[in-house]
Amino acid sequence: MPIVVNLDVMMARRKMSLSELAARVDLTLANLSILKNNHAKAVRFTTLEAICKALDCQPGDILEYVPEE
Repeated sequence: MPIVVNLDVMMARRKMSLSELAARVDLTLANLSILKNNHAKAVRFTTLEAICKALDCQPGDILEYVPEE
């Protein structure tokens, strides 16, 4: 998939667990895990905004375009 979610990288930089982030952004652990493991097909802007607010980052810190070869 050309879009890579680097959520785990930002969580590590902020020393935040998946459980803590899920609580802060009001998402289930399962849904956040799907996003973190690059299995999500889409992300709502409201979800992305909440994640960026909780992690104090920009969308580009979480999402990365990697062209397929």
